[in-house]
Amino acid sequence: MSVKYAEEYRDPEISRKLAEQIRRISRRNVRLMEVCGTHTVSIFRSGIRSLLPDTVSLLSGPGCPVCVTAQQEIDAFISLSRIENVIVATFGDLLRVPGTASSLERERAEGRDIRMVYSAFDALDIAKKHPDREVVFLGVGFETTAPTIAASVLSARDMNLENYSVFSAHKQVPPALFALMETAGVQVQGFILPGHVSVIIGTKAYISFFEKHRIPCVIAGFESGDILRALFMLISRIESDKPQLENGYPRAVTFDGNEKAIKIMYEVFEPADAVWRGLGIIAESGLEIREAFARFDSKRKFGIRACESDVQPEGCACGQILTGIKTPPECSLYKKICTPMNPVGPCMVSTEGTCAAYYRYYE
Repeated sequence: MSVKYAEEYRDPEISRKLAEQIRRISRRNVRLMEVCGTHTVSIFRSGIRSLLPDTVSLLSGPGCPVCVTAQQEIDAFISLSRIENVIVATFGDLLRVPGTASSLERERAEGRDIRMVYSAFDALDIAKKHPDREVVFLGVGFETTAPTIAASVLSARDMNLENYSVFSAHKQVPPALFALMETAGVQVQGFILPGHVSVIIGTKAYISFFEKHRIPCVIAGFESGDILRALFMLISRIESDKPQLENGYPRAVTFDGNEKAIKIMYEVFEPADAVWRGLGIIAESGLEIREAFARFDSKRKFGIRACESDVQPEGCACGQILTGIKTPPECSLYKKICTPMNPVGPCMVSTEGTCAAYYRYYE
């Protein structure tokens, strides 16, 4: 079925026909994983699970940027907020994520200067307005946000703005896919690949992963028609034993991606090992600020680095949920101790978190 325009992906009749086609062709029991927090929320909100046959199980992977940010990185953010004369600028989802003994929200309530912003350039404006203060932007996210944050560093350089720096906790998606396939207990027969990330890195970024594992992969958009079409493509490939890497979001994603954004990203950042919640250390999966921009690197400027281990809150299954090994109801804390009002782990905090989505839409 060919769908050309975005409006058609919102057409209930298109979605109904796609769901019928999925039910008609699906014979094998399959576990399919979306690797994007926005997909997770879209799937729940649109009720896609209720349209699928019992043979198809959907899993939520490590696609929520706040959720995969390691506990020790959260602790490093909190330590930065306690430094005299520092203003911490952050996206809102990070505020309520519990660290080992505190959170940014709690630190702000105790008088630390922590400000919610909508982009790195908002933080840059704060630095311009407060030349006597150090402004630290907490760089969390995937390849979607990294180019913009890199651009803010280039702007700070061009303006000779020495009181602005970034704590980079960025992650890259393709290395995480390799790590997932090598994690004990993970059983996935196909991937719905992230649309926003793929707009930047392009289809070609997944070629090496596909060639190694030969598992069906489809890049998808975010409307219900987008997701159902991606599911139809995946199940068709699985049923025919003909795995392919396919772009189901051609109206936004190209083979090469956004080459200008990629160039800016790698001008400022370079690949480095990074700790992911639930997956541990993944080689070359992070982005660190290059030596040429060291004066804009909060880690170098303040001597704060996250320890290299995958620490989890006691009893929290967020790490296993992020790898599809468990679902939120299988966590002993879910809805008992861990709720949106009292989150234990980031999967219950973030608007893209699997636990938050389950809590809001599923039960």
